[in-house]
Amino acid sequence: GILIPMIVPVDTPLWMIAVATAFAVVFAKEVFGGTGYNVFNVALVTRAFLFFAYPAAMSGDQVFVRTADTFGIGGGQVVDGFSGATPLGQVAIAGNPMTTWDMFLGLIPGSIGETSVLAILIGAVILLFTKIASWKTMVSVFVGGAVMSLIFNMIGTTVAMCVSPLDHLFLGGFAFGAVFMATDPVTSARTETGKYIYGFLVGAMAIIIRALNPGYPEGMMLAILLMNVFAPLIDYYVVEANINRRLKRVIK
Repeated sequence: GILIPMIVPVDTPLWMIAVATAFAVVFAKEVFGGTGYNVFNVALVTRAFLFFAYPAAMSGDQVFVRTADTFGIGGGQVVDGFSGATPLGQVAIAGNPMTTWDMFLGLIPGSIGETSVLAILIGAVILLFTKIASWKTMVSVFVGGAVMSLIFNMIGTTVAMCVSPLDHLFLGGFAFGAVFMATDPVTSARTETGKYIYGFLVGAMAIIIRALNPGYPEGMMLAILLMNVFAPLIDYYVVEANINRRLKRVIK
């Protein structure tokens, strides 16, 4: 629950967050049996509900662009600060106008938790030190994203989204999702080998969505929710493979 305010624009009305949270808790958590039994990441279901139910408040120019009229000044001039579409929206349209250093420090607009890769890395160290998150899942997400980004750069399918793999990993909610969302122990793969597969597919799918869907340049949220569905299947086949391998040893 504490992650929900971190993955939405800072000016999202509290009543919207309350409605979305109630929906997610009931339909993504309680119907499956409560805490520890949910199939989908509850925070991401909240984010998905907000994105599809209130799109104007979650993406586009209105979220990050403020005019003088907005502050009651009059005149309709853009005030000092960032003006333009969301960072990933800019990349999807005209390439990446931001520096890697700005993206690393968090000197770009975005949801509270996704802008500063430096802060996310500090959080990653804490999660790994306390053994709350799995480094296998975390690293695999970044590897999957980097590999798929390289593939799209070689193919050149979508020129605007063919930015460097490093920029893809720094932009949007990729780093935050890899560290705090994909590593959720309840909704991610639980087998050791499955964690590698699950993480890799999350990262790869996020880049695929970014590159091939111009109407939705983010991708991380949908990638994680999709792989939440397949996490039990991945674990099943990993366990079956281990059983078959041991049976072959017995037969020999």
